[in-house]
Amino acid sequence: MIVRIMGEGQFDVADVEQDALQDYDDKVEHAVQAGDEEQTSTALRDLRSFILSHGSPVADDFLGVSDIVVPFADASLEDIRKLLDGSGLIPDISTVEQQN
Repeated sequence: MIVRIMGEGQFDVADVEQDALQDYDDKVEHAVQAGDEEQTSTALRDLRSFILSHGSPVADDFLGVSDIVVPFADASLEDIRKLLDGSGLIPDISTVEQQN
C-alpha cells in the first residue's frame, strides 16, 4: 500500500503494523468530526510522523498511483474533511488490496 504525504513524497506502508496505522488515522478522523482544529493538527502530525518513521520511501521514478493521500502538515480542517471518505484517510488494508 502506497501513501502519498502531500509535499513529502510516497511511502510504502505494506510492512507497517496496520492496526497502529489505523489507530493514528482514527484519531485524525475523530478530531475532524469533533471540529477540533488543534486536536486535528496534532493527530495529523502524529499520523505523518508514524508513516515517515515506519514506512519505506518509494523511489522517485515510481510511476504507480498512491492508494492513500495524507494532507500537508498545515492543512485546514476543511481541507482534511474533503479527503475523508467515511473510512478515514486510510481505509482498511483488505479494502485497498481488493481494489488492486
